[in-house]
This record gives sequence, structure tokens and C-alpha cells, in this order.
Amino acid sequence: MRVGGFPDHRTTLKDKRILVVEDESLVAMLVEEGLLDAGAKVVGPAASVEEALRLIEWVALDGGLNAAVLDLDLNGKAVSPVADRLASLGVPFLFATGYGEGCDTGGHAVPILHKPYAPDLLITTLEALASAGPDAGARPGRAPDGGVAGPDPSPLPRSAPASGRAERA
Repeated sequence: MRVGGFPDHRTTLKDKRILVVEDESLVAMLVEEGLLDAGAKVVGPAASVEEALRLIEWVALDGGLNAAVLDLDLNGKAVSPVADRLASLGVPFLFATGYGEGCDTGGHAVPILHKPYAPDLLITTLEALASAGPDAGARPGRAPDGGVAGPDPSPLPRSAPASGRAERA
């Protein structure tokens, strides 16, 4: 039985370590299942900023992460410290959020998936991020023209609305 309607991507993320940061347990479970079906090694899910930061440091000692999925708001707390840490390590990431257009990304120019998003869009976006390798994630800061500094996320799929934790493989 395929939960959540995730497409059959059994090996597209094979052995890629993907951090999931999501405070809604049902959403986290569906994301985790889709990533596992795509062959990923799921790190988390983490339901808080503190837990996510601990997981990042733990995994950094053992080969690091390939990409991450971050909910922008974790029980009323901004995920910015997690995004900043991932960016400093060169780990590409995307935001998955229920907030509308113009949400605060803390200066990170990364793909944003607006909930509810199509499961295939999550996998496709993570495939692009993970294959781009280190430093595909945005760095906080401002470009000389005043815009947000960071890589151009335009080649990656953009969002469209759709009608003991440890690594798991």
C-alpha cells in the first residue's frame, strides 16, 4: 500500500541522507515514507529547532547530509537557526510551509514548497538539490544589488499547490 500518493521513485534518492524537520507528526510520517520509498536514508524527523541542530551535528561527524526538508514554523518557533547551520555546512535544503507567498525565509534563496504540495514535487526537488551536491544551499546575506545572496534556485522545481530518532533506511 502506498501511503500519501508518493510516486514510485524507488532508487532516485538511493543512499542520500535527507534531514526532515517537521513538527506535525502525520506530515512528518508521510514525508519520511515517501523518502524511504525513494531510497533515501531519513535523518529525523526532528520536531524542534534544538532536535534538528543536534541531528545535524551528529550526522556531520558521520559523513554529513545530502539535503534537508524544513518546515518554516516549528510550534511557533522559526526554523532559521537550522537553515543557517545547514547553509554554513553547504547542505542544500528546501522549505515546506503552510504560509503563503512572501513568507520569511530568513534571507535564504531556496525552493519553497507550499502545503499542500504534490508528493512528486517534493521528491523531484530533493533529487535536484541532492544531485547538485554541497553548497547548493543558500547562504544568508545580501547581494551587491540589495537582493538576497545565494545560488539561483530557478533550475529547481518551484512549488505549486496540489489537488530516539535517527537515520532510517
